[in-house]
Amino acid sequence: MTAEELSAGLARVCARVGLGALSLAPQRLTGGAVMESWRFSAGGSDYVLRRAPSLAFMEGRPYGHGVEAALIEAARARGVTAPEVVAVLEEGDGLGSGFVMRALPGTADPKVILGCDDPDGLLRGIARDLARIHRLRPGDVPKGVPVMDYRAAIADLKAQFMEAGGDRPIIALGLKWLEDNCPPEVEPVLNHGDYRMGNLLVEGSRLTGVLDWEIAHFGDRHEDLAFGCMAVWRFARYDRPALGLGAIEDYIAAYEAEAGVTIDPARFRFWTIYRTVWWALGCLKMAAQWRSGADRMLERVVISRRTSEQELDLLLLLEEDAPEAERVRLVAVPQPPAPQGEANDGELAIAIYEWLGTVKDRFDGHDRFQYAVARNALGMISRYNAAAIPAFENAPLAARLLSGAGSLAEPGLLAQLREAILATIMQDVPKYPALQAARKKWTGEE
Repeated sequence: MTAEELSAGLARVCARVGLGALSLAPQRLTGGAVMESWRFSAGGSDYVLRRAPSLAFMEGRPYGHGVEAALIEAARARGVTAPEVVAVLEEGDGLGSGFVMRALPGTADPKVILGCDDPDGLLRGIARDLARIHRLRPGDVPKGVPVMDYRAAIADLKAQFMEAGGDRPIIALGLKWLEDNCPPEVEPVLNHGDYRMGNLLVEGSRLTGVLDWEIAHFGDRHEDLAFGCMAVWRFARYDRPALGLGAIEDYIAAYEAEAGVTIDPARFRFWTIYRTVWWALGCLKMAAQWRSGADRMLERVVISRRTSEQELDLLLLLEEDAPEAERVRLVAVPQPPAPQGEANDGELAIAIYEWLGTVKDRFDGHDRFQYAVARNALGMISRYNAAAIPAFENAPLAARLLSGAGSLAEPGLLAQLREAILATIMQDVPKYPALQAARKKWTGEE
């Protein structure tokens, strides 16, 4: 969609719901792994359009933007720090599927938020807001928000895994663990589903908005709590396990005080592993979405190569159950041979990567974000060396682990997987914060 088409569509929306004349052309906001976000002004106020990249992208989703918008309004009415929805897109608007919200103050940039003056106070505020979300029950929200069936959800992940090739042994281990350790269901509460750094607006050290409600559902409160504490959402603050802001114990204590419940550590661990598998498969299928044409955004293919981040985190979680003799076995990181002769593909990618670094100032807004994604992609290409990855994508091994015929009790298997995932992530995302901790633990490096 061109900028002119977007502006014309927004002008129609503003006229339809009485927001006034469009006074500032829409600007694409950075980030957004699933939906697009555009900021614009009308009638002297600022708004944000949230829309799907295509109508095909909405196929198979549990509910549409109309239900999501009504859900946000229901949560806001119950005291949740959520934005005000002012319009839901209609076919005549010509903008596809989405809705318009009143803009809120603050930033969703984790780099800025994690450097705030009072991370402990912010963490408490985030915990309190999550507890308010969890007070909502089916009768409080619009029809169409699903109730999670734990076993069915695991089966769906398993189906996604097989559809993606079924050849990732660590994910297979995670799926088998989930099947063997699925807890009994409890009274469902509303789960935001994506409650983590990147989806929270913050001004100073104060929460100003909870965004991105498109996968909200009813289920176990421990799922939302665990998701925000995954290593990937701590960004540069791997040392602060709760959303990159502080200690998990403090996060849970603040949540318990607001919610009036006690959190079960075993359920918290289950949902941490579940959502790590879930996001690993979410990353993996980004490539399929790009190939299908549903969304040809550059970020899709790059995110697909970040599956290895979740596999690293998943192995760190699962190895807690391995025999001690296997946990203490150290490994070495395979090193690719030094290049000789003419420049190889990786060196060509490095040359382009370095040249792009000289033209950075020519980009701004969303183009600058896409520029950074493009450089990340070139970095991945420059580091790729198939010989350095010891049979990581291994369908026979994955099938054996998924069936339960193999496990981390098998002598040498944990070491094999450690070596493989280290080599893979060092090529895919060598700056991933959890990598340094894993290398120190698994190789004995200081």
